[in-house]
Amino acid sequence: MVARDGDGWVQCDCGSKHWGLHGAAGLLIYRDGSILLQHRAPWVHNGDTWGIPGGARDSHESVIDGAIREAVEETGIDPQQLMIRHTSTDKHGNWCYDTVIAEATKELVALELNDESHEVRWVLFDDVTRLPLHPSFAKSWANLRTQLDYLITPR
Repeated sequence: MVARDGDGWVQCDCGSKHWGLHGAAGLLIYRDGSILLQHRAPWVHNGDTWGIPGGARDSHESVIDGAIREAVEETGIDPQQLMIRHTSTDKHGNWCYDTVIAEATKELVALELNDESHEVRWVLFDDVTRLPLHPSFAKSWANLRTQLDYLITPR
């Protein structure tokens, strides 16, 4: 087993503290005009908000591997039911958050597996902003939505 070395806070050049010594990554999973959101437990950082599964990356992980590992730990998804479509980076100087966008098959099942989550739920693209969103996810949602719309538009 490979040691987990990514957990910890970074004082960012942007003036904020961020979780993930080697950055962080999340998995934005979509299908049929909805995305999979996780309702974060009240006790976690920015708790009682909604966002995508994700967390600190370890030094040996790629962005995609870190995002998938976190999503599996938090929701129990089967990565074989995903097709990776795009990666988006939010760079903050000495720290970054990468969002991996993946399309899910109809067979993909997600559950809240640990005490970090209250619930996981498929939410229509147009309804995402009706939920109390994790602040960083709220800031990035408009850009991510544009990327989703591009990915799903037939060419």
